[in-house]
Amino acid sequence: MTIAFDQLISPEINKPARYLGKELGAKHKPWDSATIRWVLTYPEVYEVGASNLGHIILYNIINAQPRQLCDRTYLPAKDLATKLRDTNTPLFALESKRSLQEFDILGFSLSYELGATNILEMLDLAQIPLTWQKREQGDYPLIFAGGQTATSNPEPYSDFFDFLVMGDGEELLPEIGFVLEEGKTAGLSKEELLLDLAQVPGVYVPKFYDMSEDGSVHPNRDDVPKRILRRVATPIPAYSIGLVPYVETVHDRLTVEIRRGCTRGCRFCQPGMLTRPATDVEPEKVVDAIEKGMRTTGYNEFSLLSLSCSDYLALPAVGMEIKNRLQEENISLSLPSQRVDRFDENIAKIIGGTRKSGLTFAPEAGTQRMRDVINKGLTNEELLRGIKIAVEQGWSKVKLYFMIGLPGETDVDVLGIAETVRWLRRECANLSNKRLNFNITISNFTPKPHTPFQWHSVSTSEFLRKQDLLREEFRRIRGVKVNYTDVRISAMEDFVGRGDRRLAGVVRRAWELGAGMDSWWESLDNAFAAWEQAIAEADLTWKYRQVENGEWNLFKEEGQRIEEQGIETEVALNDALDAPLPWDHLNTGIDKEWLKKDLQKALDAATVPDCAFEGCSHCGICGTDFGHNIVVPAPPIPNFEGHFKPDIHKEQRMRVWFGKKGEMRLLSHLDLVRLFDRAIRRAAIPISFTGGFHPGPRIAIANALSLGITSSGEIADFELKEDIELEEFKNKLTAQLPSGIPIYRVEEIGVKSPSATQILEQAEYLITVTTSENNSPENWQQWIETMKTRSEIIWEKTTKKGRKQQVNLCDRLFSLKIETIQPDKSVVLRYLGSCRNDGTKISPDNIIYMLEKVADQEFELLQVHRQQLILNS
Repeated sequence: MTIAFDQLISPEINKPARYLGKELGAKHKPWDSATIRWVLTYPEVYEVGASNLGHIILYNIINAQPRQLCDRTYLPAKDLATKLRDTNTPLFALESKRSLQEFDILGFSLSYELGATNILEMLDLAQIPLTWQKREQGDYPLIFAGGQTATSNPEPYSDFFDFLVMGDGEELLPEIGFVLEEGKTAGLSKEELLLDLAQVPGVYVPKFYDMSEDGSVHPNRDDVPKRILRRVATPIPAYSIGLVPYVETVHDRLTVEIRRGCTRGCRFCQPGMLTRPATDVEPEKVVDAIEKGMRTTGYNEFSLLSLSCSDYLALPAVGMEIKNRLQEENISLSLPSQRVDRFDENIAKIIGGTRKSGLTFAPEAGTQRMRDVINKGLTNEELLRGIKIAVEQGWSKVKLYFMIGLPGETDVDVLGIAETVRWLRRECANLSNKRLNFNITISNFTPKPHTPFQWHSVSTSEFLRKQDLLREEFRRIRGVKVNYTDVRISAMEDFVGRGDRRLAGVVRRAWELGAGMDSWWESLDNAFAAWEQAIAEADLTWKYRQVENGEWNLFKEEGQRIEEQGIETEVALNDALDAPLPWDHLNTGIDKEWLKKDLQKALDAATVPDCAFEGCSHCGICGTDFGHNIVVPAPPIPNFEGHFKPDIHKEQRMRVWFGKKGEMRLLSHLDLVRLFDRAIRRAAIPISFTGGFHPGPRIAIANALSLGITSSGEIADFELKEDIELEEFKNKLTAQLPSGIPIYRVEEIGVKSPSATQILEQAEYLITVTTSENNSPENWQQWIETMKTRSEIIWEKTTKKGRKQQVNLCDRLFSLKIETIQPDKSVVLRYLGSCRNDGTKISPDNIIYMLEKVADQEFELLQVHRQQLILNS
C-alpha cells in the first residue's frame, strides 16, 4: 500500500525533489511481476547516497534479474524525519512509495565506522525493530549490510543485521536473490532461510556464531562455515550508467570504475588490503561505457574511479580517446586523488582544459623515512617532479593529503610536513608567474583491521600536540590553507572500528542520545558527548582511555603496559600479535602471518614493491578463491586534438513555451536549469555556448518560478549554433523531458531580438485562497472591488543590500477577479500584475497582503498556478 505522498512531500520540505523517485534511470518494475522485492539504501542523505557508484551498480544489477525488483531509499533530512514521526508514517521506498516493511529484503551500505547510527535511525523510521533478536517474532524484511566496514569488522554491528555480505556484491547479491526466491516458494521459515544463506560464500549470519571471552568469534553449530570468505567480482562498467538526479548531488557526474583493487601495499590502507587482487577493466569497455553514459545521461562531467587511477596503465589513452570523441561537447574529466609519481603531461592534458578540474595528491608523510615506514613508495624527487609538471601545465593550486600519528612518527617527521610544503614552493617559484598555493588536509591516522598496523594504537592527546606543532609552523608559510580532522571523530572511528560485539549496545545507545552522522557536522560537541555517555553507561570508559592516552606503541621492542578494566599487565609484543582478533573469522585472503612480517618490515623502514608490476609479495591472495592480478598493458595514446573551444556563434534562436505540472512543481529553479542543460545534451541539439573560463549553454528561462508553484505559461530561449527545423527541435527536446514539463509551442525568433528575460512585463496567476471565517460571495466581491479601486496599499520590502523600501502594490496590480468559489469555501482568484526581472513584480503573497489590509482578517494561500507570462511585443 502506497503512502500519502502528496500530503507528506510538500514545498515546505527542504529539497523535496530528492524524494520523487522519478529520476532518469530509475526503474519502475510492476510490483506484482516480482517474487523477491529488494530495497537498497546508502544510509546518508539523498545527495550523498544517490551518487554512490556501488549503490547505482547493485541497483541496476538486481533490477536486471528476472522476478526480482529493487527499489531505493535514503536517510531523510531532519524535516522529513520529524514529519514521518509526527504523522506516524513509516519510511518509504522512492519508486513504489511503499513502506519498507512491505519488502522481502532491505540492504544497507556500511562503509564507515560511525555510519551505523544512520542505519538505526532509518530502521526506527521504518518502524522495524533494530536487532535481529527483536525481529525473530513478526513478519519483517530480512535486514543485511555490505560495504567496506561490514567486510572488515562487522562485530560491533552484528546485533542489527540478519546477515552481512563480505566483499563485492555484483555476483553475490543475485545469488542471494535466487536463494530467497527458492526459499519463499518452498515456504521456508526465517531460520531455515538464514541457514541456506549461510551456505552461500560471502554471507555471514551472526546468530549462528558466538563471541568468546577473548573477543574472537566461532560457529555455534556445525553446519555453517568456520570462516566467511570475502567475495571478489570483475567490474562491469555498463552498470555504472544509471540515475540522473533532479537535485545536485555531491558527485554530480557520470562515474566509471577503471580498476578494482590496489596492490601498492600502503600499510595504513585498509581498502588496499581488502580489494586485492587488482583487476584492470579493458580500455574498450571503459571508453564505450563513458561515451554511451555521457550521451544517455546528459552529464557534462565524468570521473574515472579507482583506488589508484594512476596505476591503470591505460589511463592516458582512455582519457585522451574520450576527450577527443567528446571534444565539441564541453565535457570535463575529474580524477580522485592520484599518485604524484605517475602524474605526467598526458594525464595533465586529459584533466585540463577550459574547465580545469582540481588536482589532488597524497604524499601522506612529510619525510622519506616515514613514507618508507608506511610503504608509500614515493621519493622526494618523484614528489617534486609531479608538482613541477602540474605548475608547468597551468595549475596554481594543488591539494595535498598528509597524516599524523603514524607508527614510529617523531616530531621531526611531523614538522617535515611543513618543511616539504615550503620546499615544494621554493623549488617551483620560478616556473610560473602565479604563486603556487596549497590546500593541505591533515588527517589523524586510525589503525584499521586487516592491515599491518591493525595492532598499533593511537593517542588523541598526541594528535592534539602534533596539530599544535603544525599550526605554529604553518603560520610562517604564506599561500597555504590547512585543515585538520577533529581528533574526536578519529577517536570514535578507532574505538568502534576495532571493537567486538560488546559495542553493539554502545552504538545503539549513542544513536538514542542523538549521535547520528548529521550531528557530527552540525554539533560535534553534542555528538561526541553522546558517544562518551554511551561508552560510560556500558562500563567501557577504561577501554576508551586507551585511545586517549595510547595503549601501546609497536615501535618499542620491549613489553608493553596494557590496562584492561583497571588492571595493568605486561604483554610481550609477539604475544600481543598472536592474540585473537574480533575479525579473525573473516577470510579476506590476506594471510595474518604475512601481516606480521610486513609489520616487522615497517619497523625496519623496509619497503615492499607493488606485486602488480614487480615480484609477488606472498600476501596470500592469489589462488582459486580470489584470482590473480589482471593488468592491461598501456595501449598507444591517441594524438591530442585539443581542448574544448566554446562555439559562441549564434545561428538560430528558439523561444519555447512550456509548463511545470504535478510533481515537477517540487523542482527548484536551479534544478530546472540543470534539467534543460542535460535534456539538450541528450537530444544532441546544437546549442551555442557562452565564452569565458566557464562556458555554459545559452539557455535563458524568462523568469524564475518559486518552488511549489505549477505553471502552464513558462518561457525559455535557446540559442543554437546551427539551423534546425522547428518541429525537429520541439520533438527532440520533448522526448528528453519528463511528462511534467510539457512543451506547448516553439517559435523561431531573430538571433538579435531581445531575450524573453529582457522584455518580460506581466504575469497572470490563479491562486487558491481560504480563511477561517465563513465569508459570503458578496464579501469576497466587495473586497476585490475595494482592492481594484484603492489607489495605494503600501508594502515594505527589504532589498538585497538590507535596505527598507516602500512599494505601492496597487501600481503593480492590473486586474483581479473571482474565478470560482469552491465547495470548501476556498476561492480561486485570477490576477494580472507586473513581472519584470528588475524586481518590479507583484507576487501571490502580495495579493494575500492586500486582501488582509482591505478585509481586516487573515487569509491562507493554498495553491498557486502561473497561467502565463506576457512579453512586451
